[in-house]
Amino acid sequence: MSIIEQATRRLEELRRSGIELPPRTEAAAPGAEAGESLPARAVRRLQEAGAATPGTARERQAEVREFAPTGHGPASAQSKHTCIDLDRLASMGYLTPGTPRAQIADEFRVIKRPMLMNILGKSAAPVERANLIMVTSSLPGEGKTFVAINLAVSMAMELDKTVLLVDADVSRPSVLTRLGLTPAPGLLDVLGDPSKDLSDVLLRTNIDTLSVLPAGAPNGRATELLASDGMNQLIEEMATRYADRILIFDAPPLLPSTESRVLATHMGQIVVVVEADRTPQKAVAQAMSTLEACPVVLPLLNKANHSEVGFYYGYYGPVEG
Repeated sequence: MSIIEQATRRLEELRRSGIELPPRTEAAAPGAEAGESLPARAVRRLQEAGAATPGTARERQAEVREFAPTGHGPASAQSKHTCIDLDRLASMGYLTPGTPRAQIADEFRVIKRPMLMNILGKSAAPVERANLIMVTSSLPGEGKTFVAINLAVSMAMELDKTVLLVDADVSRPSVLTRLGLTPAPGLLDVLGDPSKDLSDVLLRTNIDTLSVLPAGAPNGRATELLASDGMNQLIEEMATRYADRILIFDAPPLLPSTESRVLATHMGQIVVVVEADRTPQKAVAQAMSTLEACPVVLPLLNKANHSEVGFYYGYYGPVEG
């Protein structure tokens, strides 16, 4: 089903629910956006996209999404927009769209390729929920958040993919800090308050195919919330609403907490970051044993020298054996 057909069906659902959607008139033409209601804007953008307005199909698709309700709460909810300081991020050694030929960009092209093959259904065996990717580690401090952010940016640079980076390390969230963003409501707030809409807390960024879902306010019942039916429904909604969406979860370390083990039950692919010359082999084996139910587990050796791996990934490399 095309994005226009999906949007049309969604608008029809709004009509049936009693929300008035006015037909397009000259008063609703371009230039009248400032005073338009959300449904009116959705209708106008949909009509313009159907009439083959200037711009690429990807741009028209993004416009329709911008005004499409999430279905999780009030139909009028709309995601916030925030701006990542990309120069600052690059200076910290992270991948950005402005450095597509940097060494780190090439490294993550290699790292993401098998995951994309699974998502596209081109692997040897089908992987259920392959677009749900969790990045974790055995112990704190091994570089999982660095990997999660770079993987999200690299995935977002694909031509036909959109990415949602979820800060699921709810006890020690750090994604917003790394991106230079201020604290904001997020995942735990939505799970703890059914009246909150997902789009109330989603942050659209200046990387137009990358959005961020913060961890939200600390909650003593975080594990129970992550294991709740509400979390099941939320993940299902986030994963299936758009066919091209990839969800990347920056999850807590496996051994000191239980949240990652709960999250792992939802995932199609899991990346386990292992710090070279630091993480005990016993800890890695114990962490891996908690993930036996996940169809795809990809170990990633972090901070490895060239001589320590069979082929060069720069700062990263796969665990051998």
